[in-house]
Amino acid sequence: MLVGNQTSINYFFLMGFPGLDPSYYGLVSAVLFLVYISTLFGNAIFLLLFITDQNLQKPMYFIILNLVVSDVLFSTTTLPKIIARYWFQAGTISFTACFVQMYFVHYFGAVNTFVLLMMAIDRYVAICHPLRYSTIITNSTIFTLSIISWVIAIGGPLMNAIRAFPLPYCADNVIVQCYCDYISIISLACTDRTPYISPSLFFSLVMLLMPLTFIMLSYLCIVVVVLQITSTQGRLKTLSTCSTQLIIITLYYVPRCFVYLASNVGLVFSTDLRITIIMFYSLLPPMVNPLIYSLRAKEVKDSLIKWLKKHTAPQKTWTQNLAP
Repeated sequence: MLVGNQTSINYFFLMGFPGLDPSYYGLVSAVLFLVYISTLFGNAIFLLLFITDQNLQKPMYFIILNLVVSDVLFSTTTLPKIIARYWFQAGTISFTACFVQMYFVHYFGAVNTFVLLMMAIDRYVAICHPLRYSTIITNSTIFTLSIISWVIAIGGPLMNAIRAFPLPYCADNVIVQCYCDYISIISLACTDRTPYISPSLFFSLVMLLMPLTFIMLSYLCIVVVVLQITSTQGRLKTLSTCSTQLIIITLYYVPRCFVYLASNVGLVFSTDLRITIIMFYSLLPPMVNPLIYSLRAKEVKDSLIKWLKKHTAPQKTWTQNLAP
């Protein structure tokens, strides 16, 4: 029973998709497990190439390294528990662990917005101020901006965790989501939630829209510069240097902005569809980003081909030596 103003529950239960038939639990857990393994494998390959190939140890790929670390940590924070929920029917998560997960979910999301902003700044300087690029965008500059990004991102999620943790939770302990997030937890509090939800929504919009505004302005300047190039081939070549970053930014921002705009215009989704959309824009980018680097970034693709040739050639030679 509730004593005074204290919490009467010791754990939460992650519901996941409330409308999912139990016969599909195995399939869903297998898909989520495949997503997680693919995310780890793809990002590990980029990390290996980055460490072993000095040609990749330059500002643009230091920025991507931030994204790799953030994506892997976000997926590791969220996926194992929901996989266990559907694979082993182990959906309970302790009270404290749920808040820790909530903090890191929002923290890594905030880090990603700053990393995408760094990507846009890098392309802006490279195209709009090409002669000054090597002096402005250096490894030390990106290292400093990276530290600032990871430190600044601490504030908002930490504030949310500090505000939400002491609230009384005395009703239902079922979180209708695949991981602990701020809104899902606050909705279970036995108190007026308005003073707690509004600041969080404001912070989320600021963290989402402020970097997006600067990203859009930087690419607007890039478009202006590109239109001044007389050669069509020159325009396409210049724009192609932005293709990797544009795809990654689009995957991150478009689904999120769609969800926010849809809620404001009165478009209502079913609970399962809403959770599916959230999982889509949360987990798809970490899985496909390494593929985008490999296919769109020539230096990464060349490095990968060189690495594959280096590690498959000895095997071919050994096989040839065994042939009669």
